[in-house]
Amino acid sequence: MTELELCKKAHDAMEKAYVPYSRFRVGAALLTKSGKVYTGCNIENASYGATNCAERTAIFKAVSEGEKEFEAIAITGGHEGDDKETCTPCGICRQVISEFCDRDFRIFLAKEHGTAYDEYTLEQLLPAGFALEK
Repeated sequence: MTELELCKKAHDAMEKAYVPYSRFRVGAALLTKSGKVYTGCNIENASYGATNCAERTAIFKAVSEGEKEFEAIAITGGHEGDDKETCTPCGICRQVISEFCDRDFRIFLAKEHGTAYDEYTLEQLLPAGFALEK
């Protein structure tokens, strides 16, 4: 799967977001080392604390299916689904990614309906992160 194909899957997942409060849609597409893709969207809740981000939705879906080795993730988002700019994962999502991924794990911040992206590593987005020794 190409980087742009993964970004497009993240964009498609963003369309499914449940965001009646913030109206900020986020989608994620997680590529496993076995070649499977798990998607996720953000799902809000009136209590806010029960809200789940797109990245964690994708990771938790994969882990619940027995997958724990990941190749890359694409993330896109924006207010009312406007993804002209990139959307970075929140701190909690960065920490969850670090639970399962090496420091060189690739993170694609997709934009423009999944037709463009900026690429980062987990190390770049979570320098000196706290993680289980692998």
